[in-house]
Amino acid sequence: MPVIKLTTTGRKSGLPRSVMLTSPYKENDSLVIVASKGGSDTPPDWLLNLKKEPNVEVSIQGAPNMAMRAEVADENERNRLWPVITKDYSNYGDYQTKTSRVIPLIFLRPVK
Repeated sequence: MPVIKLTTTGRKSGLPRSVMLTSPYKENDSLVIVASKGGSDTPPDWLLNLKKEPNVEVSIQGAPNMAMRAEVADENERNRLWPVITKDYSNYGDYQTKTSRVIPLIFLRPVK
């Protein structure tokens, strides 16, 4: 599973905020990431940041940064992808059992 560095813009500070994540699924030229925060009842800060400012930078396994746009998967997309992701990476399914919030999936799409 690829490791990525996601850089968002802080929703309060306006400063770059980077976090290392994994991307368990790729669809065409888009990466999918999971906002699980280990099954916490609160969403990860990076999700709140990209909801306010969806233009992000992504570095895949140490490669140069790429401009991407984040988009939270809608209910239909999540319902389609969640079983695929949890089949291969059951830890995400385990995280979902720990929280009442629906763990979002986020598409990271290259900016053209």
